[in-house]
Amino acid sequence: MQWTRDEYALTTDIGRFQFDIVHRYLSEVAYWSPGISCEKVERAARHLLAFGLFHGEAQIGYARMITDTATFAYLADVFVLPEYRGQGLGKWMMDCVMAHPDLQGLRRVMLVTSDAHGLYARNGFAPPAHPERIMERVQLPAMP
Repeated sequence: MQWTRDEYALTTDIGRFQFDIVHRYLSEVAYWSPGISCEKVERAARHLLAFGLFHGEAQIGYARMITDTATFAYLADVFVLPEYRGQGLGKWMMDCVMAHPDLQGLRRVMLVTSDAHGLYARNGFAPPAHPERIMERVQLPAMP
């Protein structure tokens, strides 16, 4: 699928993705995935619903939705490169992601964020109604 807005495009065609850009941002800038390998970034994108944001031919943003396309999805790795922020591109990208046909009718879509609550709230996200029901298992990489 592809959406366009002026000179920007959002696509699910991973053949267009520039994984060097996505990897650099996720491994060096993002607080949630420091040091992640390029192989893991690319492998993850090939096993879920990934979205690439482009200005012309240059990839400037990314999001991925881990989903069974029937009942559940988890939104992860959402970013727009800093030099393209402030133009509403993140809002537009999230509107498109949430409108994707494979994500309609899901019972639950979850995410974790420490700094973009406003961006997600405009698409219906809110703190969990029953946080006492949510559990996680975190396995951090071994430190050298």
